[in-house]
Amino acid sequence: MTDTEKKPLPPKRKGLTRRQKRSLSRGVQYAVFAAAVIAFGVTADWGRLQNQFAQAEIAERMFPDVITLALKNTVLYTVTGFGVGLALGMVIALMRLSSVGPYRWLAGIYIEIFRGLPALLIFIFIGVAVPLAFPGTEIVGGTYGKVALALGLVAAAYMAETIRAGIQAVPKGQMEAARSLGFSPGRAMVSIIIPQAFRIILPPLTNELVLLFKDSSLVLFLGVTLEERELSKYGRDLASQTANSTPILVAGLCYLLITIPLGFVVRRMEAKAQEAVR
Repeated sequence: MTDTEKKPLPPKRKGLTRRQKRSLSRGVQYAVFAAAVIAFGVTADWGRLQNQFAQAEIAERMFPDVITLALKNTVLYTVTGFGVGLALGMVIALMRLSSVGPYRWLAGIYIEIFRGLPALLIFIFIGVAVPLAFPGTEIVGGTYGKVALALGLVAAAYMAETIRAGIQAVPKGQMEAARSLGFSPGRAMVSIIIPQAFRIILPPLTNELVLLFKDSSLVLFLGVTLEERELSKYGRDLASQTANSTPILVAGLCYLLITIPLGFVVRRMEAKAQEAVR
């Protein structure tokens, strides 16, 4: 090949590269978001919003009861409901994994029913249907017991599937190794399998705790006294009394005092779980 005979150069690419397209798309999204924020800031009537949702005098009147009464009851309802749901969910999960057919069928029916029904209907059932079906009977703990039972019944259906998945995620060799060491199936499950499963399912269980914390607002359908009000009921009552929505905003901020730290804990646990897998 002579000097005059040269290979033709490859054709130049027309248009933007893939990286440039991504950068352009990201820039457009940022611009749209900034424009939406600016439009909201310019068009919103901040004076009316402040007058309806941010009255300092009304907010000050809510303390300390909003913490010592409403928030305390909300946390108590949530913790007791979570405890009932976890215990019942464990039993249902083991029934789902049982070799006995009727156990599996009963657990499956329970999960399908209580996952399909709205939590509101469960509260109404506990507050209305149970007293009608069993006249003269009282649930232990009064309103606190009713809320714990209602939240627990709802949570157990979801927790059971989470626990079952966690147990099945533990390598089968763990059970075989425990059996070879002389463990009975039940003891191996309690001592070896379930502790390992809980390390896997701890983040989703914490998410369930956050959901229960918000579902505790349904307690109002059970007919609570002034001393048994949780955040939503407390804020709604004060909003009606003052004809202002500031109490509802304060109640919402109190929810965030719990849910945001719990969300951070969940993310940290998920990150640690991913690091352990690597």
